[in-house]
Amino acid sequence: MAVSMLIGLVFAGPFLYVLWRNITLGSDLWGELTSASTLRAMTRSVTLATAVSLSTAALGTALAWLTTRTDVPGRRLWRVLAPLPLVFPSFVGAAALLAAVAPGGLVEELLGPVGADRMPDLNGFDGAWLVLTLFTYPYVYLPVAARLTLLPSSLEESARLLGRGPWSVFRTIVLPQCQGAIWAGTLLVFLYTISDFGAVKLLRYNTLTTQIYANRLFDRSQSFALALILALLALGVVVAERVNARRAVRVEAIGAGRPHVVHLGRWRFVALVGLLAVLVGALIGPVATLLYWAVRGLTGAAGSTDLATVAAPTINTAVIGLITAVVAVIVVLPVAFLTTRYRSRTGGVANTFVVAGFAIPGLVVALALVFWVLNAPLLGSLYQTLPVLIFAYVVHFGAQSMRAAQVAVSGVPPRMGDAARMLGAGPLRRLSTVDLPLMAPGLVAGAGLVLLSTMKELPATLLLRPTNVDTLSTEIWNAAEDGFLTDMSVSALVLVALSGVLTWLLVMRRDPSR
Repeated sequence: MAVSMLIGLVFAGPFLYVLWRNITLGSDLWGELTSASTLRAMTRSVTLATAVSLSTAALGTALAWLTTRTDVPGRRLWRVLAPLPLVFPSFVGAAALLAAVAPGGLVEELLGPVGADRMPDLNGFDGAWLVLTLFTYPYVYLPVAARLTLLPSSLEESARLLGRGPWSVFRTIVLPQCQGAIWAGTLLVFLYTISDFGAVKLLRYNTLTTQIYANRLFDRSQSFALALILALLALGVVVAERVNARRAVRVEAIGAGRPHVVHLGRWRFVALVGLLAVLVGALIGPVATLLYWAVRGLTGAAGSTDLATVAAPTINTAVIGLITAVVAVIVVLPVAFLTTRYRSRTGGVANTFVVAGFAIPGLVVALALVFWVLNAPLLGSLYQTLPVLIFAYVVHFGAQSMRAAQVAVSGVPPRMGDAARMLGAGPLRRLSTVDLPLMAPGLVAGAGLVLLSTMKELPATLLLRPTNVDTLSTEIWNAAEDGFLTDMSVSALVLVALSGVLTWLLVMRRDPSR
């Protein structure tokens, strides 16, 4: 209990900082909340987050089922490629898609000779919804895919013997057992969307985050008031999700042989076309656009990019991401046990702060840590050091490992721990020989989410990284600010390749369904 409360207080740090700044700055919170501009921005944020959550829930679940439980052609390849769109920073993905399909973009240039010279305008809600859906559906895909690999096939086989078709089996047997994983992923998408800044800014869709950014220097009182409103909105969503989770039916799932594979028949190639369409928009298209910029710059007369300069940022990105992923899983695991296995109210409070930390913009998390480090006794020497940077990542992205850890803990039958206890196994031995092996796929999936998010995080990295440590995200940002599209494309492509390798090593290679 004490450990859980301590973890909750640590994750509540950024929220307490925003609250304190509102008090010291004398913010008119009620006036801001009821103003027309705030209500309009909040409505836009909630509308966009709801639309993106619904579309990613459907898309992520469908892709996870197709790639783990069907005989769709090339499913092992799709399982490697499907999570990769998550590695694109939202502003890079938005910029790549704008350059590819906006009027005057790459697609229009290529298809112009055949008469396709009128491309859709992606600015506004439609563009923001499309871009965020394409680059956040892996938040649903990864936990659902991990869940599907552990579901016992006995119920599905029984349903098929009773004459149920594939769709009926999926709707009545598979989907209810994946409900927790779908909720977990969808909540992350909602929180990510309402805190996103880069994509909505580029696509000219004004939300709470764009107002916070616009007022951060000229009207700090309003900026912190809006940040507090955003944090309270996130807390409300998390509390509502926990209430729903308490009412949900608990479903146990352990590995019981190879998962049942559904034969799609003539629908195999329809599913294949659907997979291709999604990955063209979310991965192949943006990568092709970046390659176009990179090749044109490297082979042009003005090409001056030194590929060796990305080596150190690549190593820094991988090492920092791996350390953060491991630390995040270890830190949130006690809270996951308390909330899932013991239904503890203390654990529920800690979980609320952990998950809500994901909705607070990375910029606010970084500012809070800068303030605490510079003003707390004996901590000044930690400013711009790796421990503080990793701490910021864990606070900001701990929710991703938390939700995956809760799903993993809920999949371990308590009777197995009871049996081990009767045989004389102590708590540590039960954890190492019973719980962890069964939870491993879910925990690794959660660590993978933290790893991918850490590698592309920008605001906290810019403010908290040591002065001599560059990462790929800072390289991308600096190149984009300076207008060096070739350098930005090279760094972004390396980031995608690195993420693909690490995703395969951490998630796909351990997948029991392969």
